[in-house]
Amino acid sequence: MKTRVLLSISLAVIFLTSGCAWIDNLISGRQKVKNDPVALYQAGVEAYNRGRYSRAVEYFTRVKERFPLHELALMAEIGLADSYFSDKDYANAELAYTDFLNLHPTHEYIPYVMYQIGMCHYMNMLSIDRDQTATVRAIKEFEQVIARFPTSKFAVMAEEKLRECRKRMAAKEFYVGRFYFRQGQYQAAVKRFEYLLTHYANLGYDYQARVFLEESKRRLAQAKAKSPDKLEGRIIPTPEK
Repeated sequence: MKTRVLLSISLAVIFLTSGCAWIDNLISGRQKVKNDPVALYQAGVEAYNRGRYSRAVEYFTRVKERFPLHELALMAEIGLADSYFSDKDYANAELAYTDFLNLHPTHEYIPYVMYQIGMCHYMNMLSIDRDQTATVRAIKEFEQVIARFPTSKFAVMAEEKLRECRKRMAAKEFYVGRFYFRQGQYQAAVKRFEYLLTHYANLGYDYQARVFLEESKRRLAQAKAKSPDKLEGRIIPTPEK
């Protein structure tokens, strides 16, 4: 998992760039974990790598709160957010990533943090017959990663997720348009298919949308020809659970 690799690499880099004193202390066990930010951080990494995310949250939180000025406090913030995310607690993960973004706006990990915020929404996306608020938010976050850091590897990853999100939105529009079509609400169907073709083209639904669009227009014209003064019946609400 990329997140685990990030934590492991981060720990290794910090140890290598900070001398051998901390490593010696950890190996010899001369300092108690609860009073040592390095030992606490290492315990958090170990708990995370073992899949004990709740325990990892505890360790990283201790580093962050007890040693706010220590250089590992910043890494603990990332570890905390990653732990929430891996534990599928996306609400708290988003909050933790957002806090990091606000507190350290120029940090080198910002592309990763912004990407992960998008992933928090991505992981909360619902099926196409339900509300797509999470999808819309994910799209916004991924677009920001691409706009701010176009050369970052996270921009490439964001591009892939963005396409998936946009395809889901296209599927949503097609689903609703077809629903209206089947209910005989051709005017509403026309609007949905036109919106799909305008905003979500080249995502696999163009041909089907055009077929339904033309047929909807044809049936709408027939209905108006038979009853020129009669408007369509009431619009049936969008089929969302």
